[in-house]
Amino acid sequence: MQSQILPVTNPFLSPPSSSSMLLGSKDDLYSTRLLIDDDNNKKTETKPFLSRASSYHTTSPTATSNNNKNKGSKFYRVWRRRSNSETSLSSLTGADRTNSLREDVEHVAADTALITRLSFNLLRFLGVGYRWIGRFLALGCYSFLLFPGFLQVGYYYFFSRRVRRGIVYGDQPRNRLDLYLPQNNDGDGPKPVVAFVTGGAWIIGYKAWGSLLGQQLSDSDVIVACIDYRNFPQGTISDMVNDASQGISFVCNNIAEYGGDPNRIYLMGQSAGAHIAACTLIEQAIKESGERESTSWSLSQIKAYFGLSGGYNLLNLVDHFHSRGLYRSLFVSIMEGEQSLRRFSPEVIVQDPNMRNTVSLLPPVILFHGTADYSIPSDASKSFTETLQGLGVKAESILYEGKTHTDLFLQDPMRGGKDDMFEDLVAFIHAGDSEALARHAAAPPRKRLVPEFMLKLAHDVSPF
Repeated sequence: MQSQILPVTNPFLSPPSSSSMLLGSKDDLYSTRLLIDDDNNKKTETKPFLSRASSYHTTSPTATSNNNKNKGSKFYRVWRRRSNSETSLSSLTGADRTNSLREDVEHVAADTALITRLSFNLLRFLGVGYRWIGRFLALGCYSFLLFPGFLQVGYYYFFSRRVRRGIVYGDQPRNRLDLYLPQNNDGDGPKPVVAFVTGGAWIIGYKAWGSLLGQQLSDSDVIVACIDYRNFPQGTISDMVNDASQGISFVCNNIAEYGGDPNRIYLMGQSAGAHIAACTLIEQAIKESGERESTSWSLSQIKAYFGLSGGYNLLNLVDHFHSRGLYRSLFVSIMEGEQSLRRFSPEVIVQDPNMRNTVSLLPPVILFHGTADYSIPSDASKSFTETLQGLGVKAESILYEGKTHTDLFLQDPMRGGKDDMFEDLVAFIHAGDSEALARHAAAPPRKRLVPEFMLKLAHDVSPF
């Protein structure tokens, strides 16, 4: 029996119009909180994390004259950098260290609450038939089998000094990102950067889902920025694309402050995140090809796009998703109606004859996919690659025989040692840097996080 995809909805339920979700903070550094209105139309007044000025602006909001504008700008940049570094355990002693640990514990509790609420948010859309009983049992078994790995990755995410959590990049709910920094981030010059958009079927995406990839790449001298974004029903696909674009803008304009190389930024997405990231690239190309469009970042800053297990033609996938449990009624709502399926299908949009100049602005595209992926068939990546190649875009698809939707992203990395997809990814990122490649080749094998028999069982019972 083929495994089934998890995120689904009851086709007879319509998306709640009054529900809202807001991720705020106690001190804008840690201790996030989540507010979700009930279905009784209760209104909650909230304030944005930042002023209406976007995070990538470098001028100080308190600078009131031309004479002190530059000075205020410098102060603002220094303050922001310190606010994300001085809270690390390495800079604290005594009572301050105890306070920092307390804040970390509060952050763990807040993130756990967020993940729990995301899960309940998903449950609101699920049917209760026998099909879902089997799938939830499979999900429970899958999670149990990988729990030893989840526990270790979670500990690293919450307590590692190399992780900068919850950096604000915009003034909308969930406009935060996590940074994963290499061990020797202060030496050997600026590091290459991967801006990563996590998956989650457009419903349960969360920045922490990229913690395993962030840990691995940072161990290979790569800075990783995991971008969070609004999910459905808090937002629809346009909101997700806008959030991703703002997150990319923050990375492009601020990553040098964290030791990153603004000339070596790669964009990557996984599953639904791959689709969102590809849509973001297309919309940015449309803006840049327009005569009067102003933008806060440029496609010329993106060296390449990596898509992992993504879907790029919704017209071909909507029925497949429906058969897998992501019902058409829900999916169409996420994508803002039937008429928008074409607009948010990158493979379809690029074939428009009026898009020739726009397509020429796209960076190189490399798509990774497993041939045993039942959630999003590998043909999705093959077809998009062939379409781009026919339009003159440098594109390549790399298929991994027998790999499922989660093998490449979870099971294989938890196996330890070296895995093919990760080695291919590092080879692309460090291409031309012989020293970095030599250090990666000489690095000790990554440790195993989960016993082999449990990984094989997880592969067999995975509902994705």
